[in-house]
Amino acid sequence: MRESPALIESRAFGVRQIPALRPLGWLARGWSDLMACPVPGLLHGLALALFGAALIYVARHRFWLLAGAFTGFLLVAPILATGLYAVSRALERKQRADLGVALGAWKPEGRLIVFGLLLAFAGTGWVMTSASLITGFAPAPVNGPADFLRVVVLNDKTHLFEIWLALGAFLAAPVFASSVVAIPLLLDRKVGVLAAVLTSWRVVQAHPLPMAIWAGLLMLLTVAGMVTGLLGLVVVVPWLSHASWHAYRDLVDTSGLSEQR
Repeated sequence: MRESPALIESRAFGVRQIPALRPLGWLARGWSDLMACPVPGLLHGLALALFGAALIYVARHRFWLLAGAFTGFLLVAPILATGLYAVSRALERKQRADLGVALGAWKPEGRLIVFGLLLAFAGTGWVMTSASLITGFAPAPVNGPADFLRVVVLNDKTHLFEIWLALGAFLAAPVFASSVVAIPLLLDRKVGVLAAVLTSWRVVQAHPLPMAIWAGLLMLLTVAGMVTGLLGLVVVVPWLSHASWHAYRDLVDTSGLSEQR
């Protein structure tokens, strides 16, 4: 059976082997990048924290909507970090790394736009699914965090929280597998969207335990940033973004592909 061109393109480079706890090293190197060039990262984090605050204000009495919106953030976060991947790449190459480098990564680029739209569709789909599930099956209105905790999380009669988590994981797992290294790869090399996605899947298949640890760290630190009144996101967002660049560099051997200019 003839292989697809995208699969052939994906196999032009290899997947490097890493130890299970290497994700901790990505966090350390991500923190070093943030300290070396803090302004672009902190501005990214501040922008997302302000967006989250605006979302809370607009939907402050509709927590059934906010619950899905904030968890859906995890699905679209990789594309929002594109500028910070460029900063980490510049630091790695000992080139100029500043806000201009981060903003320059947002130039119109068809492949990144396509991937961003796909993530946006996935995030929107989860928000709608989450809202429909909570409003349709919760035994009482869910208008605030206390309602969500009492009616959904602590209600052991409906098992609604378990179903909500299971559906979220069902959607998040393939999105994570498709994007964990795809966007840094699209920024860094001349490769098609499907080939980048297949590369992400190859990485996850080759390293299920390290990738599970990495996914857990991403979720844990993002939630920690959210529960601090969103202020923690100012630091957490750039930290994880820079760390994600190092995850890509550790996992993917790109020596067989030309660089993206």
